[in-house]
Amino acid sequence: MTLDEWIAVACRELGLDPAELRAQVVLDLARDVAHQVLRPAAPVTAYLLGVAVGRGADPAEAAARLTALAVGAEDSAAEAP
Repeated sequence: MTLDEWIAVACRELGLDPAELRAQVVLDLARDVAHQVLRPAAPVTAYLLGVAVGRGADPAEAAARLTALAVGAEDSAAEAP
């Protein structure tokens, strides 16, 4: 099964329109969090993004804020003694 096929099936199961999904935004965020913070933080952060969007946040803006937070987390860790 391809990613696009999975998205279509999952959206259908949840009653969502696949055209409204910004998969690349979620994938980019998950990648950045996995590499900058911790791998298990990626799916949790993707879930948090979904909760925020479900409550009305703009997906791209929320993802950008979380990405900046993840990059900052790596910078903070590098500066720690």
